[in-house]
Amino acid sequence: MSEKYKLGLNTPAKKVEMEVNGTFSPKDVENFVNEYQKIVGKINAAEYTLDIDCSKLDILQQEMVPSMEGAFTLYKESGFKKVILNVKSSVLKMQLSRLARNTKLTTTEIVEL
Repeated sequence: MSEKYKLGLNTPAKKVEMEVNGTFSPKDVENFVNEYQKIVGKINAAEYTLDIDCSKLDILQQEMVPSMEGAFTLYKESGFKKVILNVKSSVLKMQLSRLARNTKLTTTEIVEL
């Protein structure tokens, strides 16, 4: 089974780079949040872009929506200059757009690849 997510800090480019894959279980979400907080805790997020590759993320199932809303709220609270979501599915783009609106994550840009 492949990794559910990858997180990295690209300090010269002032980016936090993330890749999310498949469908997350509650344990995956917990592990992700812990790792995310370790990385974001090292930077001034207002100077950084959060660049998320969602091209391998599955369409969101209803049970995943609360966890994804929690993640979007976390991104908002971190205060990133911009949050870029790269998707390959128009359905996923619509779902993520709705989540961004619901959580008032106004710095979001969703790019369909």
